[in-house]
Amino acid sequence: MENGAVYSPTTEEDPGPARGARGGLAAYFSLARLPWHRRVLKGLQLLLSLLAFICEEVVSQCTLCGGLYFFEFVSCSAFLLSLLLLIVHCTPVHDRVDAEKVKSSDFYITLGTGCVFLLASIIFVSTHDRTSAEIAAIVFGFMASFMFLFDFVAMLFEKRQEAQLRKPETAGRAEALTEPLNA
Repeated sequence: MENGAVYSPTTEEDPGPARGARGGLAAYFSLARLPWHRRVLKGLQLLLSLLAFICEEVVSQCTLCGGLYFFEFVSCSAFLLSLLLLIVHCTPVHDRVDAEKVKSSDFYITLGTGCVFLLASIIFVSTHDRTSAEIAAIVFGFMASFMFLFDFVAMLFEKRQEAQLRKPETAGRAEALTEPLNA
């Protein structure tokens, strides 16, 4: 029996465009939907909120634990929400959901998370026991909250630019509506 007869039904000469270097899960993950500055902000939000959560988890004892527990909840929630938003932006889920809904959700989740994370960091500053793990958690918490708020400001700026680009279109329609019909 020749080698060609044995191997031809089971081998594939040309794997085609679906296979190659970007196979498996990597084929579904793309950062191209986000501009570079938003990618950096989303990555920093994810990293800093995770570091704040890890540093807070290292704290073994506390005297006023309410601030620590609130910070723990907020830092973990911020990490999970930023991970969720990054997954939505970078996977085919983004194509299955209305783009305006994704933008709107990202806008409000980022604003809410940034404000609550800032509040949790302020509360934790006032109740911590001055251990190195708590100080590191506070620093990462403030940095993460500022990254969320910077991302919100960037999205707000983009929204205003889009509104300015649409404004000339609506101005022409408004003038057409004010002209008399019999002119």
